[in-house]
Order: sequence, then C-alpha cells, then structure tokens
Amino acid sequence: MAATEDAVALKNKGNDAFKSKDWPTAIEFYTKAIELNDKEPSFYTNRAQANIKLEAYGYAIADASKAIDIDSSFVKAFYRRAVANTAILKHGDAIHDWKMVVRKNPADKVAKAQYEACQKMVKRDAFLKAIEVADAPSAAIGLDLESMVVEDSYDGAQLKDSTMTQGFIDDMITRFKNGKKLHRKYVFQIILAVKDLVYNEPTMVETQVASNHKLTVCGDTHGQYFDLLEIFRLNGFPSDTHGYLFNGDFVDRGSWSTEIALLLYAYKMLHPTNFFLNRGNHETDDMNRMYGFEGECKAKYNERVFKLFSESFSALPLATLIGDKFLTLHGGLFSDDAVMLDDIRALNRHKQRQPGQSGLMMEMLWTDPQTAPGRGPSKRGVGMQFGPDVTKRFCEKNGLEAIIRSHEVRMEGYEVEHDGRCITVFSAPKYCDSTENKGAYINIESDLKLDFHKFDAVPHPDIKPMAYANNGMMSMMGM
Repeated sequence: MAATEDAVALKNKGNDAFKSKDWPTAIEFYTKAIELNDKEPSFYTNRAQANIKLEAYGYAIADASKAIDIDSSFVKAFYRRAVANTAILKHGDAIHDWKMVVRKNPADKVAKAQYEACQKMVKRDAFLKAIEVADAPSAAIGLDLESMVVEDSYDGAQLKDSTMTQGFIDDMITRFKNGKKLHRKYVFQIILAVKDLVYNEPTMVETQVASNHKLTVCGDTHGQYFDLLEIFRLNGFPSDTHGYLFNGDFVDRGSWSTEIALLLYAYKMLHPTNFFLNRGNHETDDMNRMYGFEGECKAKYNERVFKLFSESFSALPLATLIGDKFLTLHGGLFSDDAVMLDDIRALNRHKQRQPGQSGLMMEMLWTDPQTAPGRGPSKRGVGMQFGPDVTKRFCEKNGLEAIIRSHEVRMEGYEVEHDGRCITVFSAPKYCDSTENKGAYINIESDLKLDFHKFDAVPHPDIKPMAYANNGMMSMMGM
C-alpha cells in the first residue's frame, strides 16, 4: 500500500512539473512512479503527454500502447497515441485510434473533428502520392517579374535590380515588427535569388573563421521572429566580419515563419559568402503542410510563394564544416559507421528533393543523440538515435573535434554531451509559448573555441503558435 501511495505522490509531483512546463522533470517523476507501480495506466498516459510536449513521439506511442495493454478501455491512451502518430505524419496509424476514441466517447466533439480531419489527410496524402512527379516544373515558370508593378501606395523600401542592401533589410525588419508584409514582387525576387545561391553551394559547405572575424551558430528558430531579433540585438547583426550559420528549422510552429525565412534569405543575399543556412527537417513539404508554414505562406502571400520556398528549401546545403573541426548539421549521425565526410560531400541532394524515410539525407535531418552506447530506436518515431561511442568513432575517423546539431529543445538552450563531442544548440526560447526553456547561440572566432550564450524569450504580439497549422490539427497538443 505504501508503494502505491508513494507512486501517486510522485505522479502528483510530475503533474506539478508539467503545470510549470518543465517537461523533462515531469517525465522523471512519472518514470519514478511507474517504477513503483507499473500497472497504473494513467502514469503512462501522463508521461506520454510530457513526451509529446518534448516531441518524443515514439516514446509517447510506446507509453500509450503500454497503457492500452493494461486497460484496453482507457480512452485517454488511444487519444495520446493518435496525437503522437498524427504529429509524425502517420495518419494511417492515427486514424484507427481516433476512430476508437470516437466510438468509446461519441460526445467528444474535439475527437470527432480530429478523426474527420485525419480521414481527409489520409485521402490527401494518397492523392499527393498519386500525382507526384519526379521532375516537376518550377513554380517560377511563367512568373513575369519584369512587368510586376509595385504600386505607388506601397510604403516600404524598394529592391532595385534584385540587389539587396542593408537599407532594404533595415526597412524589412521594421515592417515585419509592425505586422506589415513585403510586396510580393520582392518576396519572389528574394526567394529566387537565394534558391540560385544555395543551389550552387556544395552539400557540405566548408568555411574557415578568419582572424578578427566571428561566426555565430544558431539552432532552431521556428518562426519566433521577435526572438531572432533578440539574438541580433544581443550579439550583433550580420556583417562582413560577423557571419552567421542557421542550422535548420527556420519555419513552422511559430507564426512568423515567412518573416524569419525572408529576413534570413535577405541576409544570405547581402553576405553570400559568410551567412550560411543548413536545411532542417522542417524545411520539407510534409512538415510544412502539417506545422503551419504552407498555411502561413498562403495566408500572407499566395500558394506560389510556398512552392518557391519549397524549391529553395530543397536546394539548401545539408551541413557546414567549420574550420575542419566542427561538423554542423541539423539532426545528427548515421546508422552506418562507414559514413565519412566524403560521403556527405558526394551526396547529390538535388536528385532527391524530399528526405524520404531512409538514407543519408533523412539521417542528417532527423537523428538524435542518446546516452546509451550504440544505436537505438528513435524517441521521435522517425530516424534513430546514436550513442557516445558512435560520435567518438565518427569524430576520430574524420579528424573532427565535435559535431554541432540542433533539432531538440534544451532547457538551458544548449547541451554538451558525448564527452564534449556532441553539442546541441536550440535558439527558440519559450518554445511554442509552452516550454520554459532558454535559447542559445554559439560564437566561434579564429581560435575555434566555442563561446556559448543563453538568452530569454521576449514579448511578441498576441498571435498563438500554430496559427496557420493544417486544420488546427495540432491544437490537440495544447499549442
């Protein structure tokens, strides 16, 4: 009896941490409760919800399945599993659980709406697959920018001859802060210019940090425009001597994704040789459909803007090698120890626009570190995880000091693990307005020492994350 009471007390502590939006601590308490009593399904569904908040959807699915094994009538477990499968775009799996929730609780209007939305997504996915063309024509075909008129009523700076200037960027920053948009002609010019720039870069960009220069590495920014401006305010704006590398996931979730993408692209135009953009797993079509970027492009501009962004995302490099010492990529390492830097150099990213379910590109965008040696199944339900021994071997074979990656929330904004050889940096503080994490960035000068900086979220206009997400599907996650 005492063990049961202790388990409930631990669960309650987990609930308190959950209410404080400290998801890792909540998981610790739920795990301790399960260790004392592994037959209580609610412990698993509570931990599943905390894992959903941390985007550990694979773990959430496992927890929900365990709760169902214990009690096959526990509706909350089917709900959690449906949410997690929906989040990783496994709509075919999710639809069975949504159906079960509706059957067991027909009065639940939210579940019914999610079930109907999921049915639409399954049909849409099948349709998109059926019409998929390997070499689809560019959305730029037929786009006559020469004759596109910028009306006299437009009150922003002019972009003459597609030549980016600091004055245009300064005006853009202010426009976006005030809730204004760029003229569509300029949006097209910026995207097309950057698409050409990044297309011609290698799959793994290689850069050195010159004397009296600085390179700042930032992780996920996820449409949190006002927090991006805070990085620049604290750390300095990009310049000829101060380069930046944004390590993927510029868009989705946050509701200023077009503003971030356009500002980063404008800086890429202005400083093409020392402003770098790596692709993330959210610079992909299926994620953009689910997590808001496609909807935001259509709401603020039009569908063609999204299609051109999509083409530009497919052209982005997948990694940046800094000073021959730090491999920077969005996700992480590989399922095969034989992979070398030369394999990344040789990867033709232009042949495969979307990362797919396997292969080097998918692993570079999706994998995560784990504390245990070896490799393990992904906590996300996509990709896999790699241990400290995997990182050590990769670094030693390739003459690297460490890998720098992003892709995961860290409560302090960054984390150094795997004996210093795996560094995670995440630059979206108070992620999705629902996690009490800090953001971080890394400054690197010519001595190649890593200088970590943490920062807090700043206020933003009252527009919720996921405001443009597909059918509000993710509202069920409490975002």
